[in-house]
Amino acid sequence: GQGLVQGQGLGQGLGQGLVQGLVQEQELEQGLEQGLGQGLVYQLFTERLSKLEEAEGSFDDFTRSYMSYGVQRQANNSLMFREWAPGAQALFLTGDFNDWNSTSHPYTKKEYGKWELYLPPKRNKAPAIEHETKLKLVVLTSEGEELFRISPWAKYCHKHVDSNTYDWIHWDPIRPFLHQHTRPKRPRSLRIYEAHVGIASPAEEIATYTNFTLNVLPKIKDLGYNCVQLMAIMEHAYYGSFGYQVTNFFAASSRFGTPEDLKRLVDTAHSLGITVLLDVVHSHASSNTADGLNKFDGTDSCFFHSGPRGHHLQWGSRLFNYQSWEVLRFLLSNLRWWMEEYRFDGFRFDGVSSMLYHHHGIAMSFSGGYSEYFGMQVDEDSIIHLMLSNHILHTLYPDCITIAEDVSGMPGLCKPVKNGGLGFDYRLNMAVPDKWIQILKELKDEEWDMGNIIYTLTNRRKGEGSIGYAESHDQALVGDKSLAFWLMDKEMYTNMSSLIPMTPVIDRGIQLHKMIRLLMLHRLWGIGSLAFMGNEFGHPDWLDFPRKGNGESYQYARRQYNLLDPDNNLRYTQLYAFDRDMNLTEDKYGWLASQKKDKVIVFERANVMFVFNFHPSNSYSDYRIAAGPNGKYRIKLDSDAEQYGGHGRLDTDTEFFTVQEPFKGPLYDSALLHPLLKMCGDFYPCCWQRQVVADAHTNTHTHTSYKIKVVSC
Repeated sequence: GQGLVQGQGLGQGLGQGLVQGLVQEQELEQGLEQGLGQGLVYQLFTERLSKLEEAEGSFDDFTRSYMSYGVQRQANNSLMFREWAPGAQALFLTGDFNDWNSTSHPYTKKEYGKWELYLPPKRNKAPAIEHETKLKLVVLTSEGEELFRISPWAKYCHKHVDSNTYDWIHWDPIRPFLHQHTRPKRPRSLRIYEAHVGIASPAEEIATYTNFTLNVLPKIKDLGYNCVQLMAIMEHAYYGSFGYQVTNFFAASSRFGTPEDLKRLVDTAHSLGITVLLDVVHSHASSNTADGLNKFDGTDSCFFHSGPRGHHLQWGSRLFNYQSWEVLRFLLSNLRWWMEEYRFDGFRFDGVSSMLYHHHGIAMSFSGGYSEYFGMQVDEDSIIHLMLSNHILHTLYPDCITIAEDVSGMPGLCKPVKNGGLGFDYRLNMAVPDKWIQILKELKDEEWDMGNIIYTLTNRRKGEGSIGYAESHDQALVGDKSLAFWLMDKEMYTNMSSLIPMTPVIDRGIQLHKMIRLLMLHRLWGIGSLAFMGNEFGHPDWLDFPRKGNGESYQYARRQYNLLDPDNNLRYTQLYAFDRDMNLTEDKYGWLASQKKDKVIVFERANVMFVFNFHPSNSYSDYRIAAGPNGKYRIKLDSDAEQYGGHGRLDTDTEFFTVQEPFKGPLYDSALLHPLLKMCGDFYPCCWQRQVVADAHTNTHTHTSYKIKVVSC
C-alpha cells in the first residue's frame, strides 16, 4: 500500500507490506503471505492480468496465440502467415516453394508491429506450401540490410546439411499423431527420472525419441518412477549446451526425430502411468541470429531488453523483456503449446534465480535475510511473468506440475498466486547435492555429522513443496563427478565384477550409494525426489558432449545401459535392483531421531521404520529405537542383502517386537530439536508432542520402543 502510494519500487513496497503483515500476524508464514498479498508486485500482477483479459478477450485466447501466429492452415487449405517484427521495414517469405525468391511474397504491415501474408490454395485445392517445405523469412531493416530469419513460431527446424545453422521446415503432416491415452493422475509424491533423449543409449551417437520410447520408458516404469523430466527438447542449435541455449521455442529438437515421434513418446509414457515434465527455458535465449530470436527484426531489442540489461554476461545469452506485451504473448503461448500439442503434464522452469534478480544471482551468497529478497535488485517484471505463467497453467490445468530451479530461497516462491506468491508447486533443493559432495570430498567417514546432514535435508520453509536429490545432471557434467564416482573413482572400471570379491573401496562405495539414495528418495525433509538417468545404477562415467576440445567425441555423451546385461555379471545390476525395490515403499513418513555419536538416522513413514547406520566401522546389536505403532516389525528392504551387493548379515525372517517400557537415552538430538520443531513439527505432531513434554531431568520417555540389530555400511 504505502510503497505504491509513494511510487517506490518492488523492494520497498513489497518489503513494507511484508513487515506490516509480520507485525499484524505475529507469525512468520502468515505474515509472509499477508505481506506478499499487500505488496506492490501482487497489485501489478492483477493489473497486468486485467489489462490482458480486457484487450484480448481472455487469457485463454491470449495464450493460444500459437493458433494465429506463424503459419496457420485454414479450413479451405489457404495459409495465413503472421509475425511480430516491429523494427522491420519490410517482411517477405521465401523458400523451396518460390525457388528462394526473396521479394516475390511480401507481408502486409499491420498495427503494433505485426505483419500478415495470405496464400490461397492451389488450383487442385492443396495448400500453396506443402508439408516439409523449407522456408525463411526475409527481413528488410531500416538500414536496407536483408536478413534471413526463422519464424519465432516455427514448429520444426532442421540442421542445414552444409552448415551449423538450422532451416525452418513447414510441418503440416496429412495424418498427424493423435494421442490415445489420458494424462495420469497427478502423483501424491513425485519420483522424478531426469532424462536426456540424446544420450539415452550405449551407442556413441545421438539417440532418438523412438529409442527412448521403446527402451528407456520400460526401465523407468520397472524402476518405479512416476514422472520423467525431459531435458533439451526445445530446439537448440548447439548440442553441447545441454538444451539450455534455446533457438526455436516451439520446435521439438529434430536431432532426436520428428514432432510425431515425441508425441508418441509422451503418449506411451501416459499409457504406463508416467507423468511427463518439460524442462522449459524462459530465463534466457540463445544469442544466435541466423536461427534464433536474437536481432530477429534487425534491432537489438524486439524480444529482449536493449543494452546491457538484455545480455547475460555469464551465459553469453539474451534476456527477455517480460514487460513487453508481445513477449508475454510469445512465452505464455509457448507453455500452452507444449501442454496442448504434446500433452506434457507440467514444467521444470530453468534458471529461475537468474530471472528473479537484476544481478541474476551472480557472485551472490544468499543468507536468508529478507533484505536480499525484497530490494531494488528484484526484477518485478520477471516475477509478474512467473506469476502469470503459474496462474494460467494452474487455472487451465489444475493438475499441472510446476517446479522452480531457484538457489536463492525466495520467500513465497511456492505460495499460491492468489495469496501473493509466485505459484510454483515445488522448489528444487539444490543445497542437498552440494552438501553430499562436500562430505565426500572433505570428510573422513568417521567425521560425518548426522545433525548437519539432517539440518541440510530439513532446511526449507514450512509447507513449501521441495524436490530433493543427491545428484542431477549438474553433478554428471565433465569437471564434476557423480555420486558413484566420488565413492569408487577409477575402481568402477576394473572391480565391479560380481565374480570377484569386492575391494574395500567398492564395498564402501556400493553400500553408501544405496543408503544415500534411499535417504534422499524417502524425502524425510521434502515432498518429492529426483534422480538423473543412469545414476540409479551408479553409471561410471561423467557427461561430456561432442565439442572441439574432445575431438567431437560421443564416448561420454551416452548412458551405458548395457552394463545392466545379466551376462556381464557386474554389480551395477545390484544397484539397479535396490533402486527399483526402494521405490516400492510407502509415501508418508514421520521424523523420529538422529544420533550424532552412533551416526544413526531413524525416521518413520506410515508404519515403516527406516534405520540408517552411517558409521564406517561400528555395528550395533540390541539397539533400541522409539517406535510409533505397538506390535512386531519385520525387515522389508535391507541394503545389506546380497542381491543388492551387500553382505547378507541380517536374517530377514527375524521378527522385532515392541516393548512398553521407559526409553532411556536420547529419543532425539537436543541440538536439533529447536530448529526441527520449527521446520518439521507439522509432519508428525504426536511424536513432537511427546518430545516436548519429556522429563528433562531424567531423560526418560514413556514411549514404545523396540530392539533391532543395526549393521554398519
